[in-house]
Amino acid sequence: MYDVLIVGGGAAGFYTAIHIAEALPAAKIAILERGKEVLTKVRISGGGRCNVTHAEFNPSELSKNYPRGEKELLGPFHQYASGDTVGFFESRGVALKIEDDGRMFPQSDSSQTIINCFLSEAERLGIEVKTLCSVTGLVQEESDEGAYWNVLVTSGNLKAKQLVLATGSNPKIWKLIKDLGHTIIPPVPSLFTFNIKDERIANIPGVSTYAEVEVLPKRKQGKIVAKNKLNTLLSTDGPLLITHWGMSGPAILKLSAWGARVLEQYGYQFKIQVNWVPEYHQNGLLELFMQVKQVEKKTVLRTKVLEIPKRLWVNLVRAAHIADEITWPEVSKQQLMALAEQLTKGVYQVNGKSTFKEEFVTAGGLDLKEVNFKNFQSKLLPNLFFAGEIINVDAITGGFNFQNAWTGGYLAAKGVVDNMGHKK
Repeated sequence: MYDVLIVGGGAAGFYTAIHIAEALPAAKIAILERGKEVLTKVRISGGGRCNVTHAEFNPSELSKNYPRGEKELLGPFHQYASGDTVGFFESRGVALKIEDDGRMFPQSDSSQTIINCFLSEAERLGIEVKTLCSVTGLVQEESDEGAYWNVLVTSGNLKAKQLVLATGSNPKIWKLIKDLGHTIIPPVPSLFTFNIKDERIANIPGVSTYAEVEVLPKRKQGKIVAKNKLNTLLSTDGPLLITHWGMSGPAILKLSAWGARVLEQYGYQFKIQVNWVPEYHQNGLLELFMQVKQVEKKTVLRTKVLEIPKRLWVNLVRAAHIADEITWPEVSKQQLMALAEQLTKGVYQVNGKSTFKEEFVTAGGLDLKEVNFKNFQSKLLPNLFFAGEIINVDAITGGFNFQNAWTGGYLAAKGVVDNMGHKK
């Protein structure tokens, strides 16, 4: 009989196990991992550098980065947040650094540093790590000493007084906890890039600029389809990256996270409106152009009057049907109005999505109403805890999904320790 079994050998699983083992050195603890290797998502995170967390140390501001889970995580972040994560790693010899955009990485710039930290801690604390150990069933049983979990695995069964599920977006585990009476919110992709074929961006991959992006609501016979409160959230701003297949970058990824459910309803076929110069609206930009027209003699194409990448300016001038040789004195007000529209209200058709790097994040999972966020314990079943993306929490890119794993893992560990203490 194990004191604690943790299903899932990822970030949340190891973090939970380490905190339990530190508090209860005599406890018999094992991590069960279905794959050949543990911590595979940690390895590929942040392009192999591991984006550990984000330098947002205010709990209420931190929680705003979670399209699903914002309200629920506010309390937990007051208990354990980014500063605590930094402390955890630094006390174990892993120094972190903050990049300009707030993302935090190990100073080594290698995810292997984080993996080594977890593996050495697990070894030091006597935590068993069982790989190629797939869970096929979960049964709560009674004994003279009270309820315990019978965990069916590929090679037989294991018993535990306390059970922590930290399996991420794993449909098989979701089905097992649904069979136990829990509610699962169907998963849909989050954090993806937009596939767009459009002459205005076709030949300029790699161009990046700050932009405002809005998803236009779908209309059917004059009525807006899927009009819900999310629609009001479907606009954002930030760096936008033009790619070979369309658009990416923080602005697009934020939209994909906040709009995960609506964009799935749209079948990933929808239109976006882009303002490439967020400091201007169409009429204000037209006024600026009319002033430039009075003083500038060169061609419109060769006079970039705004802070946007040159190649993008050239494409948008051509999209406004202004010929390459047309000078500012020659250009008509109608043409300049068309250019102002291309710059502030350009509409682009999105046809499908692509996964962002190798990192796959889903919106969906265990219904948040069924989790006690003081200790991440099930509200329906005793001695059952959750940590990480198994619950219906997901974040925008930037280290926030990992912070959910660290916070959930820490509080679940605390809950397990409290339960074990009550039994002694």
